[in-house]
Formats: sequence, C-alpha cells, structure tokens
Amino acid sequence: MRTRYVLPVLTLATALSLSGCVNNSEPAATGGASGTADAVVVKKNDAVASMLPEKIKTAGVLNVGMANNYPPNEFKDDNGAPAGWSVDLTNALAQVMGLKANFDIGTFDNILPAVRAGKDDMGMSSFTDTLEREKQVDFVNYYSAGIQWAAAKGKTVDPTNACGLKVAVQATTYEDTHEVPAKSKACTDAGKPAITIFRYDAQDQATNALVVGQVDAMSADSPVTLYAISKTKDKLQTAGDAFEVAPYGIPVAQGSEFTPVLQKALQTLIDDGTYNKILSKWGVEAGGIKTAALNVAAKG
Repeated sequence: MRTRYVLPVLTLATALSLSGCVNNSEPAATGGASGTADAVVVKKNDAVASMLPEKIKTAGVLNVGMANNYPPNEFKDDNGAPAGWSVDLTNALAQVMGLKANFDIGTFDNILPAVRAGKDDMGMSSFTDTLEREKQVDFVNYYSAGIQWAAAKGKTVDPTNACGLKVAVQATTYEDTHEVPAKSKACTDAGKPAITIFRYDAQDQATNALVVGQVDAMSADSPVTLYAISKTKDKLQTAGDAFEVAPYGIPVAQGSEFTPVLQKALQTLIDDGTYNKILSKWGVEAGGIKTAALNVAAKG
C-alpha cells in the first residue's frame, strides 16, 4: 500500500455495513491457487545463506511483518493462512536463504516500528517506497505498481474528472490519504463538488460497496483492483488506465547487515526465473522488475 500516514480528507462518508458480495479469500482464476499444492519450491543457495547475519542464521527463521488484508498481494486463504503472490515470494526468499518464513500478522501501521525495533527481520505488505518512509527504514525494491480505478460494468468514470462522485478506498492507503483527496481538492478549487470518500477497513468491503452501487468508483493499487474485478463476475470494469506508477519495497532496518543478503536473494530469484513464475501464477507479471534495487525513491 502506498502510504499509511493519515492526512485529513475533505469529505468522509461513514463506511456502511455490507453483505459478502465479493469473496476475496480465493485467488482469481488467472492467478493460480493458494495453499501448498502448487507452491513454488526453491533450493537453498549456499552462497547467499552464508551471508546471513549470525542471529538469523542460527534461528533458521525469517520473521516477516504482514497485514494480510490486501488481495491478491497478501490475504487469508480459506483456512486463515497467509496467501497471495507476496506470500509466495516471501517463502521463496526464505528458501533461498535456507530459512523458514514466520509471518507476524498484525496491523499495517505496526510493521515499520516492528522492523525498526528488530522484532521482525523485514516487512512484506505492499509498501510503496517513499522518501518519507526511507527516513525510517531501508527498502529492497521488488515490484512496480500503479493506481487503478474501477467502476460498475458499463458505466463510464473518468478518474481525472470525478467531481461529485462517491469513491471507495481502503482506509489509510495512499489512495485514501493522498490521491483521492488531491483530486477532490482540485474539484473544490475549481468551484465544483467535492469527491465523497468512503473509507473501509478492508479492500473487499470497498469492492462490495462498488458492486452493490453504494459508490460510483473505487481506487486501489493496480494489482489489487484487477484482482477485485476478476472476483466480481463481470460486475466491474477498469476506469481509465493505471497511473502514478511507483515501486513496492521490502522494509528492513536502516543499515542492517541483512539488507544486502535479502537484495542478493531477490536478485537470485529474478535471475533464475522463480520471481517471474510467481508473478505469472497470480497474473501480476506486468509489474515485474529486472533488478533488485535499494531505496529507489531516494534515487529519483
């Protein structure tokens, strides 16, 4: 998710209680299945594993902070276990380093503090690498995502001209704190009606609001929106093209000895094809990268 620092919104509607119209606990048909039946298995890379800090090497465990409510990136499967393409990628990273991934599931806002304090070795929860966040942690960049709006099937919605519309977002995401409020301010500055922002704790609630007609559109990161559309059985469609493309990053403690090891492990998966195999399994390969870079936001 692009950011989790809550800024004032111009117009806020109370989130409504919705029936379960969309089941985001299962992956899209084009994205593969969750669970272990088709899990990607990776061999340990001894050269990479030998680089691990002694504390992690001895423990044999990779502690990963995650908020599992953002399908298809990270969510809960039917058994309540972590699932999604970033979960698959995390497991593969752990295997390359000869470790077992332990997912420390909690709220998004607690992940960076847990990484900084050493409680978790890394985070993996669709963090957008931003200059603001790089003041707290380092990022190993692993994906490139944009913002994608969706609307009801057959309804034309223009994200650049949405004045007066009702727009659903997941609370405290970039779309909630920055993108949609900025669009709303542009409307009011021009003397037009503001955008009414409907904030929901989980993405499936935002999707449901659009499906049942309580809002005119929704905004989320591109892989999340495309996945939500695939789960609604032709009830939704994209509204415009993806925009504001930005890097996802794995947060690690600043200056950590673990950072170059993680960077090397990711590059190993990219080079041997495992990375693209995982993305293709979930239908999100469009945002794949070629190089495991560090702190891309600071490099402009």
